[in-house]
Amino acid sequence: MNKFEAVFGQTKPVIGMVHLGALPGSPLHDADAGLGGLVNAARADLVALQKAGFDAVMFGNENDRPYEFAVDTASTATMAYVIGQLRSEITVSFGVNVLWDPMSSIALAAATGAAFVREIFTGTYASDMGPWTPDAGKAMRYRDRLGRQDLAMLYNVSAEFADSLDRRPLPDRARSAVFSSIPDAVLVSGQITGEAAKLADLEAVKKVLPDTPVMANTGVKHDTVGDILKIADGCIVGSALKVDGDTWNAIDPDRAMDFMDKARAARGGK
Repeated sequence: MNKFEAVFGQTKPVIGMVHLGALPGSPLHDADAGLGGLVNAARADLVALQKAGFDAVMFGNENDRPYEFAVDTASTATMAYVIGQLRSEITVSFGVNVLWDPMSSIALAAATGAAFVREIFTGTYASDMGPWTPDAGKAMRYRDRLGRQDLAMLYNVSAEFADSLDRRPLPDRARSAVFSSIPDAVLVSGQITGEAAKLADLEAVKKVLPDTPVMANTGVKHDTVGDILKIADGCIVGSALKVDGDTWNAIDPDRAMDFMDKARAARGGK
């Protein structure tokens, strides 16, 4: 059994996002609500996702705008605190993503016992945050030094808020990343949070990676999840589950339930 199957089983997994509120030190942080506010909001989203039957959840710091490549230590520590407060309530596999910092994402996974991480681990990009050059070799070795060889690595190969400086077509970059960097799954994204990856891109990447899980990473919606799961080996969803479909709102339990009803139907009732 590979790591992807060990974490998610053999069903095409649907991962729901728990977008934490802006963390201490970031410009949008709500100091009045404090750590208790972060925990309470995350708990409400977690409860809604688990009640709706999502296969897994992922904790991310989507609200820490403007994003950083080397995040403040306080960000990682606060995320660990929030997840620690909720750890006994998590009943499904969970993952973490500290935007846009592979090393902090792995450190957080090691500290909290997360089963998987998502990040940009490979490539070279021109981004809203400046030149972007992640180091997969450094990240993977760090994972092993922390004793987390079991940690499933989900590689986003089409970075949001950025354009690849590698002019090879996306399928070629994805195939090369699998050969050189050994991801456990490859993720295909749209240009920004909440914007869908093109179905043609999903199809092209899956065609060249028949033996590697390929997931839709952004912009999956109620009316598209069926078509996406015909191609992809799973998906990650956040914005579509929120009140009014707004990324920055809390999860709407009814929207979350309806989404998973549609996803299960697309998977043949599973």
